[in-house]
Amino acid sequence: MSKVAIIMGSISDMPVMQEAIDILKGFDIETEVDIVSAHRTPEKLFDFSKKAHTRGISVIIAGAGGAAHLPGMVASMSPLPVIGVPVKSSNSIDGWDSVLSILQMPGGVPVATVALNGAKNAGILAAQIIGSHDKCVLDKIIFYKESLKEAVLNASEGLKK
Repeated sequence: MSKVAIIMGSISDMPVMQEAIDILKGFDIETEVDIVSAHRTPEKLFDFSKKAHTRGISVIIAGAGGAAHLPGMVASMSPLPVIGVPVKSSNSIDGWDSVLSILQMPGGVPVATVALNGAKNAGILAAQIIGSHDKCVLDKIIFYKESLKEAVLNASEGLKK
């Protein structure tokens, strides 16, 4: 069974990152959640990044605010796909510093980047990556997307009444 690691630079990122945890639980995908600070616990960051794939992790979601080095540093050391979640934090410049820090990675070190505070989409993207080789997860994603379509169609019909 595939597992997704969800890491963040600080406990203050947890309210945002909880959305990734929730959506993955909805797809019955196991998660491992931890705080790994690129600046305050670099040794932990190195250990996590280099060994995650040996523990059954398939995808890493990394949320960070401010300078937001966590996703890129993880991607520089891990062979796994990394999804970065820019978090609007108290020391942030409207979140743009986080977005650009995660988005502007050098060639050879990709980080898939979602919108500011977009942890839900990060969870969905992680599930889609896993679904590309796990039919059970793929079927759940298909059902989820169909439910999104149905919600819009029902809302549209409701407007016509």
